[in-house]
Amino acid sequence: MYATERQDAIERQLLTAGRVSVVDLARDFGVTTETVRRDLDALERAGALRRVHGGAVAASRGGTSETAVADRGAVHGDEKARIAVRAAEALAGLGGSIFIDAGTTTAAFARELAVRTPVDGAARLELVTHAVPIAFELGARADLPLTLIGGRVRGLTAAAVGSAAVEAIAQLRPDVAVIGTNGISAAFGLSTPDPEEAAVKRAVVTAARRVIVLADTSKVGAEYLVRFAGLEDIDVLVTETRPPADLGDALESADVEVWTA
Repeated sequence: MYATERQDAIERQLLTAGRVSVVDLARDFGVTTETVRRDLDALERAGALRRVHGGAVAASRGGTSETAVADRGAVHGDEKARIAVRAAEALAGLGGSIFIDAGTTTAAFARELAVRTPVDGAARLELVTHAVPIAFELGARADLPLTLIGGRVRGLTAAAVGSAAVEAIAQLRPDVAVIGTNGISAAFGLSTPDPEEAAVKRAVVTAARRVIVLADTSKVGAEYLVRFAGLEDIDVLVTETRPPADLGDALESADVEVWTA
């Protein structure tokens, strides 16, 4: 296969998966990792992708790029649904307090958790969120205790941010926090484009006794502007496939459980 053919194939993979791995590409194409790295370098110079540790991500996934929450639901929808079901199945019926972060995958989790929480057992569960869409959906369940954290609502994510939200979260000690992320990588941990969103996520991670991260594989390898947690700060990653070797090894070293949906 000529270099141009490989590079076209790499671009096609990026369109569907959002991320490619040097090791996987070398195996698939039957070439050395050095050859793959040269292909990725050429594609990065052409603006087709962005290099990250162990591979590359689509160029649109830059450190400050972000899609509005209204446009995210259909992207990797099946994967997000599977992740939400896996997490909800594990947490339903346990009771206690759960903080649900803003995001489309966490919103799917909230819906699944509500479905799996019987009316006669709802009093054992206390939910907290700073996400307006999640509060709107869960608020329909009068039997399900829910607290909405206030603050300035950021239009792009429909989530409360700012010092008021951070201070309110600091007064809490939820048993579990279910967190979303824009990126997760072995080298940089968990990251998001916006500093105010990062501050809220950091506060939630710090407050919770146990942190469960929901992230489909399009988030793997991505590194955004602001780091809000290291791998050592989380307890569980729920994703739809096993992470690539570099992230898998880093998660194991950080004693993070991986649940596959």
